[in-house]
Amino acid sequence: MGFSATWLALREPADHAARDDGLLTAAADAAGPSSVIVDLGSGTGSTLRAFAPVLNNAAAWRLVDSDPVLLAQAASSAGHDVALHDLDLRTLDALPLQGASLVTASALLDLCSRDWLVRLAARLKDQSVAFYAALNYDGVMTWSSPDDDDAAITAAFNSHQRGDKGFGPALGPDCARIAAEVFAQAGFRVTEADSPWVLGPDQAELQRQLCDGIANAAAETGVTTAAQWAARRHALVGDGHCHIGHRDLLALPPGYA
Repeated sequence: MGFSATWLALREPADHAARDDGLLTAAADAAGPSSVIVDLGSGTGSTLRAFAPVLNNAAAWRLVDSDPVLLAQAASSAGHDVALHDLDLRTLDALPLQGASLVTASALLDLCSRDWLVRLAARLKDQSVAFYAALNYDGVMTWSSPDDDDAAITAAFNSHQRGDKGFGPALGPDCARIAAEVFAQAGFRVTEADSPWVLGPDQAELQRQLCDGIANAAAETGVTTAAQWAARRHALVGDGHCHIGHRDLLALPPGYA
């Protein structure tokens, strides 16, 4: 599991535009007036920047990632009250949760397993910490100009997403549904909202790289027409739009007022 800083920078504007504003504000409220927020899989700090308009300046952040290069980039742009934690996210007992009021994750849960989510929910319940997970891929991809191979490519990509990404069998497009189930079963009060990417010609390069990634994953499952599909999609990014489904989730622990 790993993502380049270049890819993360390219997708950040789409991520910020896609987040459900109401749920983001509710997550900031859940963090409280003296917020201590632990961001899992923080990358270069995109979640921190997404919260900036809705969170008071007293917030303290703990950015957790296993990539020291991305953490170093986060440090170069983050404020003074930010602590960096170079940790393997599989080691949930090592997460810096002492005194935390909110744990966040963005575009992470599709890589994780159900067992990992169950263990995370149990850990957060023990600490009485709220959880906000944004941009959870839901398996839906549509384009303004349909292609005969769209359905096959989407199915192949979704199948690939369920492979082991380092946490065990990944949830892939089922991650939002299963996360809601797991946290509800653990006693959390769960709220969800749609947060799709809606990409147009002004995000042509993101569309191109997205299609390349989708095609590469589909090809790994044995789809022989994936490269041709990507080439056709490239030719349309100057005029076309695509919709990539995501859902956001906020889970408030038992006893939360």
